[in-house]
Amino acid sequence: MNDQLSKRHIVRVSQVMAQSYAMIDGLATIQEAIDLFKQDLASVLLVNKRHDDDEYGLLLLSDIAKQVVAKDRSPERVNVYEVMSKPVIAVDPDMDVRYCARLFERFGLSIAPVIKLQQVVGVVSYNEIVFGGLLGEDSR
Repeated sequence: MNDQLSKRHIVRVSQVMAQSYAMIDGLATIQEAIDLFKQDLASVLLVNKRHDDDEYGLLLLSDIAKQVVAKDRSPERVNVYEVMSKPVIAVDPDMDVRYCARLFERFGLSIAPVIKLQQVVGVVSYNEIVFGGLLGEDSR
């Protein structure tokens, strides 16, 4: 049994995470965020920290749909900080993707920033976990 555990190939978050992501300031308008989503073909925007003791935020298109479009608010008059999720649950790049998937399930997440030494180094979602994790398992 211990022999099997030692031979199991571990796929780390750093091996599957997306390294392309877009950052935005919390004071930007939702219209600026929409423009950035379109420009970068992003599925998520990470919201920069304002200072060292601050935390990162996260903005999804679904947040804009629920809190701006559905409530008939003007995207030019709503700021990102009013709609974003903050603080976010982040994952370590050295985490096993199996534990990352369990974390997502437990807390109802679909995407999370990957943070190392208090800096964003990527993002991970179920897509990366499934495709990267399963392909990584097959390649042993």
